[in-house]
Amino acid sequence: MPESLFKVKRLSELANSGQLKGKRVLIRADLNVPQDEAGNITEDTRIRASMLAVQMCLDAGAAVMVTSHLGRPTEGEFKPEDSLAPVADRIASLLNRKVPLISNWINGGVEVNPGELVLLENCRLNVGEKKNNDELAQKIAALCDIYVNDAFGTAHRAEATTHGVAKFAPIACAGPVMAAELDALSRALASPKRPLVAIVAGSKVSSKLTILKALSEKVDELIVGGGIANTFMLAKGLPIGKSLAEPDLVNEAKEIMEIMEKRGAHVPIPEDVVVANELSPLARANRVPSDQVADDDMILDIGPKTAARLSIMLAHAGTIVWNGPLGVFEIDQFGGGTKMLAAAIAHSPAFSIAGGGDTLAAIAK
Repeated sequence: MPESLFKVKRLSELANSGQLKGKRVLIRADLNVPQDEAGNITEDTRIRASMLAVQMCLDAGAAVMVTSHLGRPTEGEFKPEDSLAPVADRIASLLNRKVPLISNWINGGVEVNPGELVLLENCRLNVGEKKNNDELAQKIAALCDIYVNDAFGTAHRAEATTHGVAKFAPIACAGPVMAAELDALSRALASPKRPLVAIVAGSKVSSKLTILKALSEKVDELIVGGGIANTFMLAKGLPIGKSLAEPDLVNEAKEIMEIMEKRGAHVPIPEDVVVANELSPLARANRVPSDQVADDDMILDIGPKTAARLSIMLAHAGTIVWNGPLGVFEIDQFGGGTKMLAAAIAHSPAFSIAGGGDTLAAIAK
C-alpha cells in the first residue's frame, strides 16, 4: 500500500514495540450508537469496531480507559438517557468481562490496573468539552500516559477529547479505526481511479469550507447536499424559500464552482427538490422543479430526477468520497434522495469511503 498522506503515530506501532505495557491508555472512541425509546441499543457497529483498539491495548498489558460522547447532552447536567450505561453493558457482553462505568472522572482518581478496562461516562457532560477548553483538556491528558483517538466519525469536531487532549498528552496516536479511515482517504485522494466524485452535505458551508475548497481542486464532480446545496443554489440565482442557507457565503460557493469549471469539472445543482412548509414527520412533501420553490417552502431533500441523474454519475464513478446526508433522512418522506444515493454507491464498482456520524446512520437505515 502507498504511504499514507497522513503522517500519524499509530497505536498498532506502540503495541507491537511493547510500549503499552503497564501504561495508562485513554481511548477516545465513537460509541454514539442509536437507541430506541427504552434505551436499548438498536445498532452496534461502532461499538464492535471500537473493540479492536480496546483488545489491542488489553493484550499489550495496558490499563485501559475508554470514553465517548452519546447524543447531545447539556454540559454539566446529567440525565439518565445521556448515560453510557447501555454501552458499558454491550461492551461487557462482547468482551465477556466486567466493564465498570465511572462518572465524574475529570478530576483524577480513575483507578484502573494493567489488564483492566473502564468506561468513562459521556464526555459531552463535561463543561468545556464542545468548546475545546484547554483547562479541561489538560485534566483529561493528566489521566493517561498515552492518548488514542479512534473516533473518526467525530474527528471533524475540535473538542476537548478529540483535539485538546492530544496537545497535552505525553503521547498521542491514532487507533485502528482512525488509521484505517485515514489510509482509505489517502488511497482515495492520492491516486484516485477517475472519475472522482465527492458528496459533501450537511447544514453549513462554513463548517465544511476547507474540505470543499480542497476537493474543488481534485474532484471531477462535487455533489453538494443539505443546507450546503441551498447556498450553492442561491449562488446560481435559484429561489430557496425559507430553507436553511448561508447567504454570506454565496461568493465562496461561486468561487468553488468557478475553480471546478476552469478544470472542466462540475458542481451538479439539483434540477428538482422535495419541499414542505415545516420540518416535521407529519409535513406533506411536494416535489417541485428547483426554479419554482415558493417563499414559504423549505427544501428538505433532492428530488427524484436529481437523485436519478446523480445515481447514474455514481454508477460510472471510479472513486466516491461521501460525507453527510443529502436530506433530512430521519424523516421518511425527506430521506428518498439519501437512500437512492446510498443504494447507487453500494452497487457502484467504485472504491468508496463514507465518513461522518450522520452518514453512517443514513447508510444503516
